[in-house]
Amino acid sequence: MLDAIIIVAYFAAVLGIGFYQARQRKTTSEYFLAGRHVGWFAIGASLFATNIGSEHFIGLAGSGASSGLAVGCYEWSASFCLFLLGWLFVPFYLRSKVFTMPEFLEQRFNPACRWYLTGVSVFAYIFTKISVALFAGGILIREVVGWDYMTSAILLVVATGVYTIAGGLAAVIYTDLFQAFILIGGAVLLTWLGLDRAGGFEGLRASLPPDFFHMIKPIDDPSYPWLGTTVGTVILGIWYWCTDQVIVQKTLSAKNVDAARMGAIFCAGLKILPVFILVLPGLIAKTLWPEDVNGDNAYPLLVVRLLPAGLMGLMVAALLAALMSSLSSVFNSVSTLITMDVYKKLRPDADEQKLVRVGRWTTAAIVGVSIAWIPFIRYLNAEIYQYLQSVQAYVGAPITATFLSGVLWRGATPRAAFVTLVFGGVVGALRFLLDILRNGAGMDLGPLNAVVAFSFLNFSVLVFALCLVVMYTVSRFTAPAGARARDLTVRWGGEPVEAVSHRRPLAVATAVVAAIILSLWIHFA
Repeated sequence: MLDAIIIVAYFAAVLGIGFYQARQRKTTSEYFLAGRHVGWFAIGASLFATNIGSEHFIGLAGSGASSGLAVGCYEWSASFCLFLLGWLFVPFYLRSKVFTMPEFLEQRFNPACRWYLTGVSVFAYIFTKISVALFAGGILIREVVGWDYMTSAILLVVATGVYTIAGGLAAVIYTDLFQAFILIGGAVLLTWLGLDRAGGFEGLRASLPPDFFHMIKPIDDPSYPWLGTTVGTVILGIWYWCTDQVIVQKTLSAKNVDAARMGAIFCAGLKILPVFILVLPGLIAKTLWPEDVNGDNAYPLLVVRLLPAGLMGLMVAALLAALMSSLSSVFNSVSTLITMDVYKKLRPDADEQKLVRVGRWTTAAIVGVSIAWIPFIRYLNAEIYQYLQSVQAYVGAPITATFLSGVLWRGATPRAAFVTLVFGGVVGALRFLLDILRNGAGMDLGPLNAVVAFSFLNFSVLVFALCLVVMYTVSRFTAPAGARARDLTVRWGGEPVEAVSHRRPLAVATAVVAAIILSLWIHFA
C-alpha cells in the first residue's frame, strides 16, 4: 500500500509540474526553448536527468556485472565533453540564435548539411534513444512490478507525452529538475544497501576478478580497448554532449552564456556519480547472486531482493523518473527538429501558433514507430547499453568531425562538410548492416567477420580520423563559406568570442571537477 502511494504521489508531482509550466507556451521560443530564460541549476540537472535513462540503470549495471567498472569510462569521459560544450560550443550556439543543431550547420555551411543532420538525428532518436529507453524501461517494470514490457512502455509513453506535448521544453526541464533528485536519491540508497550486504569494497574485491576494477584495458579487448575508452569515448561524447539536439537544446534555453556554461559544468560534476550508483550495483549483484545474474537483470534483482516495502516504491519512482525524463526530452527535441527544420522550411509563412501546434502533434507518429522497433533490439546485442553505444558510434564520428572542423577552422568549406557527413554516414551504415547480418541473422561473412569483431570504439576513432582527412582534402579544392560563417568560428589570436562576467569562478569549478575525475581514473587504472 505504501509503495503504491509513493508511486501515485510521484506521478501527481510530475504531471503537476508539467502542466504548471504549460500555461503560457504560445510562441516557438516559449514552447521549444522555454523562453530562453532558464538558470544554470535547472539546466545542469535537466542535462543529467535527460542523459540518465532507464537504459543506464539496466545497461550500466548489466555491463558492470559482466565485465566490471570499465563501462564507466563513458561517464567520466562525458565530463570533459561537457567542458567543451560550455567553453567552446555554447558561445557560438547562443550567438547564432538557432533553435536546432541542423540550423546551426546551415548557418556555418549550407542547407544540404541541415537536411542531412535532421534526417540522421530523427533516425538515431527512433532506433537508439526512444526505442532503447522504452525497452529498458519495460524490462525494469516487468522485473519489479510484473507487467508485460510492451504494455508498460505504452502506458509510460502516454504519461510522459501528456505533459511534454502540453508544456514544451519548460515542462521538460522543470520536471527533469525534480526527477534528477528522485533518481539520484533512489540509486544512492540502493547502492548503500547493496554495499552493506556485500561487505563493502573489500567484499567485492574478494568475490570478483581483479580486472573488474580496472578501467583501462588492453587495446585488443573486445569491449573496452584503451584506445577506444580514452579517445573513442570522447569522439562519441562530443557528438552526444556538444552537437546532439536533445542535449544542446537545454543550453539554448539559458538566459545567458554564463548560465549555459555553469549548467554544463554542474552536469559534468554530477557525471562522477553513475560509476558508483549505476555501474557498481552490477558488481554488487554479481557478488551477491553470481548464479542468477545474467547481465541485464542485475539492477532489477537488487531492487526486488534488497528493498523493503516503502523503499521499493521510492526506487520504482526513481526508475520511472529515469525513463520519463529521457523520453520527454527526446520527444520535445524530435518535435523541434520536425517543426523547425522540416515544416518551417517547407512552410516559411506559418505563424507562431501554427508552428506550436505542429510541434505538439509530431510526437505521436514518432512514438508509434519507436514502439514498433522495440522487439528487434535484442537481436543486435545482448547488453542494451553496449548496443546503444555501438549504434551511436556509427553515426557520431562524422558529425563530431564536421562540428569541430566548422567551429575550429575557418577553412572548412560547405562542400567539404556535406561530403564528410555523407562519407562517414555511409561507412557507419555499412558497419551497422554487417552487425545485423552477423549478430542478428547469424550469417557467416567470411573475411568481413573481422570487421564486425573490430571494437566499435576503435572503429569510431578510425572513422573520425578518415573524416578529418576528407574534410581537409575537399576543403582545399572547394569554395569557402560566406562571411556569416566567420562569426561562428574561433578567432585564433583575435578578440574573445563573447564577454564572460564570471569566467574565473567557472574556470575554477571546471578545474576542480577535472581533477577529481582524473584522480579517480588513475586510481582505477
